Amino acid sequence: MKKIIGITGGTGCGKTTVLRVLQELGFHIIDCDRVYHRLLEEDTQMLRAIDDRFPGVVKDGKLRRKELGRVVFSNEAALDTLNKTVWPFVRRAVQEEVDRTDEPCAIDAIGLFESGLHDLCTHTVAVTAPKDARIRRLMARDDIPEDYAALRIDAQKDNEYFAARCGLILENRFSTEEDFRRYTAQMLKETIL
Repeated sequence: MKKIIGITGGTGCGKTTVLRVLQELGFHIIDCDRVYHRLLEEDTQMLRAIDDRFPGVVKDGKLRRKELGRVVFSNEAALDTLNKTVWPFVRRAVQEEVDRTDEPCAIDAIGLFESGLHDLCTHTVAVTAPKDARIRRLMARDDIPEDYAALRIDAQKDNEYFAARCGLILENRFSTEEDFRRYTAQMLKETIL
């Protein structure tokens, strides 16, 4: 049976580092954000479904992402509606990508459980990190102000949510990425690889 590892955790926790380690170990990486953004460019059905639920966020066939973000990141019910709208499209695309390769796969998705993508996985891993570190990483990565970064992170589930649902927890309290990489590789090899 093909090994499929689901990697989850909030933005800025260090999932990308974990995925790099898995890639070095021979895993095919499926980035659900990339799948989602590709679908936003290509899947007119998904855009129509978003616009039906959030009128005005799609204009001339393009999603106005900041407009949608301002609606959903401050409203838990709206975020839940968005997730329920887009995840069936993302799940179908991820399943197709899993089916196209013989390599073991690692699925990167914050919404692993809400989307049902965890059903595809043989193992699930939660990556956790302190909130202040996550905010700093998001500000640097996306070049956004602190208040908007905090708003995005506050809209996500907390560390306990991810940890309670996963078989392995990788806690990122390291001062350097290289230290976290070494810890990650050791923990993966000792537990699920």
